[in-house]
Amino acid sequence: MHMRPAQFIFTGLIAALSGGCATGTHPEDPFEAANRRIYRFNESVDKAVVAPTARAYRAALPQFVRGSVTNFFSNLRDVRTGLNNALQGKLTTAYSDFGRVAINSTLGIVGLFDIASEAGIEKHEEDFGQTLGRWGVPTGPFLMLPILGPSSVRDFAGSIVDFKTDPVAYVDPVHNRNQLQGLRFVDRRAELLDASKVLHAAALDEYEFVRDGYLQRRRTLSYDGKPPKGKEEKEPLDINSVDKKPAK
Repeated sequence: MHMRPAQFIFTGLIAALSGGCATGTHPEDPFEAANRRIYRFNESVDKAVVAPTARAYRAALPQFVRGSVTNFFSNLRDVRTGLNNALQGKLTTAYSDFGRVAINSTLGIVGLFDIASEAGIEKHEEDFGQTLGRWGVPTGPFLMLPILGPSSVRDFAGSIVDFKTDPVAYVDPVHNRNQLQGLRFVDRRAELLDASKVLHAAALDEYEFVRDGYLQRRRTLSYDGKPPKGKEEKEPLDINSVDKKPAK
């Protein structure tokens, strides 16, 4: 029976977590032992397959072509961002997001060129995990997902909704959809090649560095760059406080 990528990720996650009890010492990482195993697996796959593919991709294509690919997928991501800003009550920001999509999809030739940013229309980044955080849903335990990397229970749930709002998910036939998904994955990894070098050189414990950085960044994004001091992310945000700019 053919297993979809999402099913593979979910099955691998459940298998890893069921292989050990909650033994982590970090309060937000009770499954640390299992998460570390998945992290090592991801690093092995990245070293053997993903990073070499990304390096070949970067070597084969000139920067302006890769930039157009990045812009194309970024334009699609603006659709998701606009929907989530609307769900969070930030209607003016959502209007701006959809305006970016309209401009870049037309004048920018299906998003290959980021005309909206050149015109001074700010780009935002929102997903359904952030929307759940704004609605007061707690982060939950940290999770290291097979292939996809760091996440949390809330963000993993949010990613399912994000998948349903991704225009690429509705591309037919299936092989074209898979090619687009693969191209997006490789393009994103190529962008992070230099960051990986910094991580390997600077971090004594790479897993801990990735986990803490992810949790801090997601907390900041969920509170639009202004997390409350001395409070855990358990209280719902005031949805009437609209149109705050997210941290870059």
